[in-house]
Amino acid sequence: MQVTPELLIGSLIGLLGSALYGLSVVVYRSQADEIGPVAVSSIKMWVALPFMAVMVLILPGFDSIFLPLSVIAILGTSVTLGAVVGDTIYLWSQERIGVSYAFPIAMSFPIMTYFLTVVFLNEPPVLSRLAGAVVAVVGVILISNEQNRNQKDTDTPRRLDLWGIGGALLTAILYAVGTTMLQVGIEGVDPISGSFVRVLFGSIAFVPVFAVARYQGKARPTSHATIRVIIAGFFGMAVGSLLYVAAVASIGAAIMSVISATAPLFAIPVSILFLKERLTPIAVVGIIATLSGIVLVVLGF
Repeated sequence: MQVTPELLIGSLIGLLGSALYGLSVVVYRSQADEIGPVAVSSIKMWVALPFMAVMVLILPGFDSIFLPLSVIAILGTSVTLGAVVGDTIYLWSQERIGVSYAFPIAMSFPIMTYFLTVVFLNEPPVLSRLAGAVVAVVGVILISNEQNRNQKDTDTPRRLDLWGIGGALLTAILYAVGTTMLQVGIEGVDPISGSFVRVLFGSIAFVPVFAVARYQGKARPTSHATIRVIIAGFFGMAVGSLLYVAAVASIGAAIMSVISATAPLFAIPVSILFLKERLTPIAVVGIIATLSGIVLVVLGF
């Protein structure tokens, strides 16, 4: 595939969005003792909503969000499958089998996305791109596992839990389907308008999710942690999701799914400097594999 300026610019936009998300994850992890994952997911989505509303009013204009119902349905479903249902199922799976098992399974979604785009969107089957997705996923898994080992509380997963494994696999499927649907829904749509529609649907969908978590006895987040999550969510979710949508519109779901999965790569420098984590040889191998995978995916020899 020919490397065009649009492809390179779109990839850089995607990498910037992934970097912002990866850095925000470091903040979320640092506040884990004071705020639960459901609260983090809900708050960052709610923070993104007013930001996207202002962006719509300033740039494309309010009229731009009046899209065909079919497009709104696709965009709304894409964010609901990935950011709401997918993330919630992942958290449930993680509790059953631990991060060390749930994360690698869930992070296989770029490989699934590749096949979905080839089969349903008639994308050309570029084998080097598939190889790059596999290499990048392996690298991200190595990086993530090393980061998890650096945490104070290590996973103590139960014995083989087919429900937990099934949940992680379902997460990967939902992520892949959601990303592929986004490519369909955002075609011909202003990325800012599309992002607003997605964030609006996501914000509404998280209301019952957060309410159920509170009903089940989840502790109320501390004000200190909430403020930090709001700030991190602004950059990681509000700005990051806009860059994510713009990148999908520019370079497609298959490439962007790999780039978005590399967020742990960008968290490494901050984790080392502020969380005092070690850079192990395995993490270095993961970094090299991730970067190599990105090159293969973007260039698509």
